[in-house]
Amino acid sequence: MYQSFYTGALGAGGCMAKMSVIANNLANINNDGYKPKNAAFSDLLNYNLNDSEEAVTELMSGNGVRMQRTYTGFDVAAMAATNSDCDFAIAQENAFFMVQDPATGQITYTRSGSFHRGEREEGYYLTTATGKLVLDQNGEPLQAEVPDIEKLRASMEEDYEPEEEDEEDEEEDEDAPRLALYTFANPSRLMSVGDNEYAPPEGMEPILVENPKIVSHALERSGTDLSKEMVKLIECQRAYSFALKMVTTSDEVESTINTLRG
Repeated sequence: MYQSFYTGALGAGGCMAKMSVIANNLANINNDGYKPKNAAFSDLLNYNLNDSEEAVTELMSGNGVRMQRTYTGFDVAAMAATNSDCDFAIAQENAFFMVQDPATGQITYTRSGSFHRGEREEGYYLTTATGKLVLDQNGEPLQAEVPDIEKLRASMEEDYEPEEEDEEDEEEDEDAPRLALYTFANPSRLMSVGDNEYAPPEGMEPILVENPKIVSHALERSGTDLSKEMVKLIECQRAYSFALKMVTTSDEVESTINTLRG
């Protein structure tokens, strides 16, 4: 009898944890670059009522479930065009921008390409909204030059002819710092650290993407699907009510037994 109390309470607690994950996904439905999280549950120990531990019978009793972990899928979401030169969207799954905190040197990874030009002592650099530096293919801060107004005006004139580039200039451009993407052998192990950023566990090294698919003047929207999250929420609410009903029924049965004993 006491086992039914324990199992029902565990079920209700697991449903509450899942509803917290759903609520977090819904709260970030308008957050660019956000990837929804999913709750993974595991069964606790099951045992046979009238047989040995190794036997497989229909009289199995379980100890409930618990939320083991949450995982994130890094698929490509819908994109929206913008007018900013510093907005970039990733058009391939399991790929990330590498950013670095200038104060601590900590490196994290994000799919949110809403960047800005941040002024520092050495010049202008591409930064995130929180001031973190965007790194290039060599792991160095990526400089963001301020547009040359005079050159822009000259390009609008009819007699303007752009300078021709020779082969040496093209080779230099290939080695020039550029916006890069990184991936991992097992992206599902990345840990969320907030602000749409992720950090790999110890020993997990990033892999440079050779041919990155980056769309400029665009942002990747939130991957939260409102209809799917609402369906999950309804299922979770039903399961929560059933778990509480189990606790209530167990309490009623226990009260009846105690009355008969008295």
